[in-house]
Amino acid sequence: MAPTVPEPVEPAPGAVPPATQQISASQVRANAAAKRVLARLMRGENPPTAPMSLVERLAGSPYANPTIPAGAHESERRTLDFALELAETMFRYGAGALEVETSMIAVTTALGLRHVEVDITNQSVAINHAPKDGTPSTLLRVVRSWTSNYAGLVLVHQLVTEIAAGGVGLNEASRRLQGIARRAKPFPKWSVTVAFGMFAALFVGVLGGGQLASLIAFGSNLLVSLVWRVLGRWRVPDFFVTMASSFLVTIIALMLFAVHLPIAPAIVVVGGILLLLPTARLVSATQDAINGFPVTAAGRYLSAFLTFAALVAGIAVASAVGEMLGIARINVTETFPAAYPYPVEVLMIGASVAAIAVTEQTSRRLVLPTAAVGVVGYLALTGVGLLGVGDRLAPAASAVVMGFLARIVALRLGAPQLVVAVPAALILLPGLTIFRSMYVATVDASQITAGAGGMLTAMAIILAAAAGVVLGDNLARPFTRSATSLERRRRSRRR
Repeated sequence: MAPTVPEPVEPAPGAVPPATQQISASQVRANAAAKRVLARLMRGENPPTAPMSLVERLAGSPYANPTIPAGAHESERRTLDFALELAETMFRYGAGALEVETSMIAVTTALGLRHVEVDITNQSVAINHAPKDGTPSTLLRVVRSWTSNYAGLVLVHQLVTEIAAGGVGLNEASRRLQGIARRAKPFPKWSVTVAFGMFAALFVGVLGGGQLASLIAFGSNLLVSLVWRVLGRWRVPDFFVTMASSFLVTIIALMLFAVHLPIAPAIVVVGGILLLLPTARLVSATQDAINGFPVTAAGRYLSAFLTFAALVAGIAVASAVGEMLGIARINVTETFPAAYPYPVEVLMIGASVAAIAVTEQTSRRLVLPTAAVGVVGYLALTGVGLLGVGDRLAPAASAVVMGFLARIVALRLGAPQLVVAVPAALILLPGLTIFRSMYVATVDASQITAGAGGMLTAMAIILAAAAGVVLGDNLARPFTRSATSLERRRRSRRR
């Protein structure tokens, strides 16, 4: 049975309809405000498909709030070519993907280009310019060579800062960038070679080796540097150069062990391969992944693990040759008690960080500040370790301190943060941990499970260290806004 629908009730004849009440002006305003609030809650502050302004990527960077001219006052194509040349130079000198992207955005914005998109992968940079009333164009540049030149990176940072302030035109910027590329590095080759050996000798002492072990590590690294230079001149791939270097270091350790020299051969091997470890590459790859560049990070991770494989292969081949000669296999995972008092270790850390800064060809005026940041980071590492937080959290806490101080020190001295942070962070040696784990898993078949667990621990340490550097950099941003403004004003007065 269908439900009954009540019929509408008609008003009685002669009934007076209710009078319509007038709404006051305040009620009208209140209703309109309520509607606006409700609409804002339903659709958000911005339309859901609105693209983020590219200039917003500069927020928190040293180039935030660049000078934006009313229109493009330079040749668009020449500006794009300059931005690509700038990016190639920065990549070749060791900059991270985030630094390259923010520099390109700051430069193109300050030179008057709009509607620009930047895409960065492992070793290529693409820039797209699509004006509303013009023909779009896309340019690509591939970076095929790398060199250690943090001093050049500092000069590029200063150039970008001046361009972002609006006082350097395209012609002068191109001329100065070419001058930076032709500029000689601050340290000659022989001093870099000596610094390689000094770092190994000093850090072997920190790891528990005595004076004789440090002396042998110094000699081994000098020999490795010579082999690397010769094979590099012959265009031998880096994989085989690394393999040959680790083979040479291990053979030296085995021969010293065979003649009963009073030294642990494992410390000789570790000291010889310290500078072959791709620690800086691992930290940079993790930073790129955190900053939103997964393709670049994946490429750097692959390159780093190929280096680890080459190191393990060289040591394995040398161990096999040693066994054929009747020499026992070396246990490179062996650790040693402290050989020096703690104050001496702190001084050795400072000197080793200064040596690394020299090998990276940093500016002379940044060597001592970088060493000071490394020393403070080491003090934080040991201090947090005494609290019993574990081997995974202590490097993270130390990395936060170093990342925080590196940004403040670097921007005060007119340099990008990574120029100070990367050499200082090498004291954490996450590369040594993952190398030992790979060695155990590869050379000893019965220890595959232990090696795999060690690799997970090593990866956790690497992630914690890299994330700590990035976190420290972000925590220091509120304290460096005045430093960035001061640097811009100082350079404006120089012009």
